[in-house]
Amino acid sequence: MKLDLEIGGVAAAIDVVATTPECRFRVNDGEERKADVAEVTPGVYSVLLDGRSYEARVEQTPDGLLVVVNGTRLAVEVRGPRRWSAHAGAGVGDGVQSLLAPMPGKVVRVLVKPGDTVEPGQGILVVEAMKMQNEMKAGRAGRVLSIAVQEGATVKADEVLARIG
Repeated sequence: MKLDLEIGGVAAAIDVVATTPECRFRVNDGEERKADVAEVTPGVYSVLLDGRSYEARVEQTPDGLLVVVNGTRLAVEVRGPRRWSAHAGAGVGDGVQSLLAPMPGKVVRVLVKPGDTVEPGQGILVVEAMKMQNEMKAGRAGRVLSIAVQEGATVKADEVLARIG
């Protein structure tokens, strides 16, 4: 899976060859690298890369991802057709907002039901992709019109997960 990222303001292209526990990847079309990755608690990862150990904390923010590695904070924005951010698939204007899956994954929690009123930034459901749980959030206030998936469902990239009107 190829991802175009901006990490701390610097562009990078990541090609994920294999996911956890032995993650294999290439950065900017360089040589394939390996890292052992284990999720310690939701959003907290233990990473062993090049003989060094790192703790990575990943948090979804309205502007993208915030990754804290051994105390260093990095803003990460995923660019391209499969954006991995709080706004992925979010039409925040008037009308119906469709929340789309940012990448293939599994629905691990549905946090609302049709008819519920939601506020901007409120969690709608949680999708696990690459051993990372991503809370999909409402882009605006409204009413949940439909939830197109259920807990345990496997979803494809850009698949409609929910609609808010």
